[in-house]
Amino acid sequence: MPIYFIVIPIAVLTFLYSFVGWRLLGPLNLVGPFRSLAWGLILVAAAFPISSIAMRIIRIEDSIVDFVSWLAYLSLGFASILFFLLIIKDLAVFSNFLIGKIYLILQLETTETIVESTLGASGESRRQMLWTSVNVAILGTAGVMTSCGVVQARHRIKTENVTIPLKHLSKEFEGFRIVQLSDIHVGPTIKRGFVKEIVERVNALQPDVIVLTGDLVDGSVDYLSKDVEPLMDLKSPHGKYFVTGNHEYYSGVFSWLDKFEKLGLDVLLNEHRVITRNESNLVFGGVTDLKAERSVPDHKMNPAASLAGAPEADAKILLAHQPITVYQASKVGYDLQLSGHTHGGQYFPFSKLVGLAQPFIAGLYRHEKTWLYVNRGIGYWGPPIRLGAPAEITEITLTGTEEKV
Repeated sequence: MPIYFIVIPIAVLTFLYSFVGWRLLGPLNLVGPFRSLAWGLILVAAAFPISSIAMRIIRIEDSIVDFVSWLAYLSLGFASILFFLLIIKDLAVFSNFLIGKIYLILQLETTETIVESTLGASGESRRQMLWTSVNVAILGTAGVMTSCGVVQARHRIKTENVTIPLKHLSKEFEGFRIVQLSDIHVGPTIKRGFVKEIVERVNALQPDVIVLTGDLVDGSVDYLSKDVEPLMDLKSPHGKYFVTGNHEYYSGVFSWLDKFEKLGLDVLLNEHRVITRNESNLVFGGVTDLKAERSVPDHKMNPAASLAGAPEADAKILLAHQPITVYQASKVGYDLQLSGHTHGGQYFPFSKLVGLAQPFIAGLYRHEKTWLYVNRGIGYWGPPIRLGAPAEITEITLTGTEEKV
């Protein structure tokens, strides 16, 4: 494993928790044991995610590690939300400072000057009380957002019903239903019970075909084998197709591919399958993850290869973990691409940052002649938090009627 995989996360965590401590505790002017205690609590909170990273690196997997991971990810989620709330506060204070300077330049009496002249010596203590109140409010807000995010991530799975028109779709496939799952991330905090609930909800929809668009696991086959076994109970008359995401390549991809096949998943590695109804064909292609070749050179993503030997079809549908694969998919004639990867941003404020790296975040898009649907994922990565990006099972209905979108 490259050294930067270790150094960069630890450096980011050190900065994150140091900033939170500095901006949260600094204005309070704590002294003696109170200051030491406060910083000690922040160091403990920071130690959990750093310990979790260390244990993942040396491949320790057991119930104790899972417990530490829960604490680590909750700590990280809370701290990251707190970080951005403190940034917002500082920006507001800085803006007020600039406005004050402009008033001074215009030789006007500022609000601060009025307050100081009125309060006199008590101005400093009043200001101290104000900052204490603001920081307590920020802590409370971060706590509420974290709690709501956990509930959303663990107990609020939304079924999205999407109708997609495919121009040449025949009446044989009118109303054909695809259920898409993506980014389950079975791992330290997502276990068998969560997977079983997903399976029950999908089977209740009675889809024609089920597709899983990557990042199913976060850990080894040896440790997580029993947790993924409910996937064997997924039912659909036309199969269950799977393509790899980037996290499969972090978790021992070849062992997992063997396991997936034993679970009844049809793994598509730059290849396709054909569903036929009365001489009409529907082609499902699947490609490896966009960055797969970094881990396995033979797994270089290749949409063109996935169509090699494919017959004429009403429609060609590509399963690809990363949405930006659509740029290549459209060139080789795919009508529809189903992807995941982004988690819809997962939670604020990262939901805003994802857009800087990904032009397709969640929902239905059109690139040239190819439709793209990006699933928000049903699990989560890292903090067990979702805010503004609900966990999703997607039920896609195909139609040949353009007006139905």
